[in-house]
Amino acid sequence: MVAVALIIIAVSLRVLPHPDNFAPITAIAIFGGAVLAFRYAIWVPLLAMIVSDAIIGFHSLVLVTWGCYLLVALAAHRGLAKLSMLKVTTITISASLFFFLVTNLAVWAEGRLYARTWSGLVECYTLALPFFRNTLLGDVFYTAAIFSAYLAALYMGTRLARGRRTPKATSV
Repeated sequence: MVAVALIIIAVSLRVLPHPDNFAPITAIAIFGGAVLAFRYAIWVPLLAMIVSDAIIGFHSLVLVTWGCYLLVALAAHRGLAKLSMLKVTTITISASLFFFLVTNLAVWAEGRLYARTWSGLVECYTLALPFFRNTLLGDVFYTAAIFSAYLAALYMGTRLARGRRTPKATSV
């Protein structure tokens, strides 16, 4: 149920208008890797990307982007066995940087937009910086939102499991 909800949320937020690269996929890969069973952790971001890319349109580097999200989910699964704010923050920022470095290297290596020279590589990364800003902001925002919702649900579930506590009546 959680996996299906994450896929629906991810597809919806990717398909609806949003700032470039401000999307929940990395956050969902991190959350899935940290909280879901391994098979779901891997499939949730992949299915979200396949469905949303089918709607938005596939591009020549889909395998690179999908592979990045799978590796992020794997890293979260291994690195977040015990949750902590520091670990989640570190993996989120690392995942944003990893995605930026790998996908832009692939854009440069493809050779359609930039010369396959050192100056072409520098130009590629330089022109991608505004997108990296949005990637980082989106990843931090969505990761914080998803983990906050998860922790709130755990808290509420614990309170409900204990039963409602009402204050004792006092006599006047």
